[in-house]
Amino acid sequence: MLIPSLLMFSLLFVSSFASVQDFCVADLKQSDTPSGFPCKDPKKVTEADFVYSGIGKAGNTTNLIKAAVTPAFTAQFPGVNGLGISIARLDLAVGGVIPMHTHPGASELLVVIEGTICAGFISSANTVYFKTLNKGDIMVFPQGLLHFQLNSGKSSAQAFVSFGSAVPGLQITDFALFANELPTELVAATTFLDVAQIKKLKGVLGGSN
Repeated sequence: MLIPSLLMFSLLFVSSFASVQDFCVADLKQSDTPSGFPCKDPKKVTEADFVYSGIGKAGNTTNLIKAAVTPAFTAQFPGVNGLGISIARLDLAVGGVIPMHTHPGASELLVVIEGTICAGFISSANTVYFKTLNKGDIMVFPQGLLHFQLNSGKSSAQAFVSFGSAVPGLQITDFALFANELPTELVAATTFLDVAQIKKLKGVLGGSN
């Protein structure tokens, strides 16, 4: 009786694992939800859903921040949907900067591929951690904390950043304050910045009011 019982248990054990969903490739034709995109019909999934070539070339750094971020999140790379991982490429021209920002949905790991990058973050206790990183160096930025990357070298810099979420989210502090219709008086009252400086920054970043 013992052997049949063990056999039945083994079959149930294998069956339970066979029913596990291996992946949930995002169906970008449907609306996003707080828990992610709905799954694409597995019968329509191909190897192309698990391959993305978008971060193979440098981004355009001819802009205000002299930097470019090329993401491979769910919206660009449907295969990472629901897997808790994603990646992006950073390209920074000389003097380029990824301004102070936060990712509400994920921690971040940066690896420098070329050049020199000064990177850091601010803890919730307002302790600052920053370091000049060279090729091959890595740094981690805990979820939700303000952080930045700055090309501190004399040549262009490149890095890759991985995230613990397929949708890490992004809020850039400067844009949150100066690229919208938040009244200048409120910005001044809550940041102690000079009104003239606030209006100047709003003009540069496209804000109003």
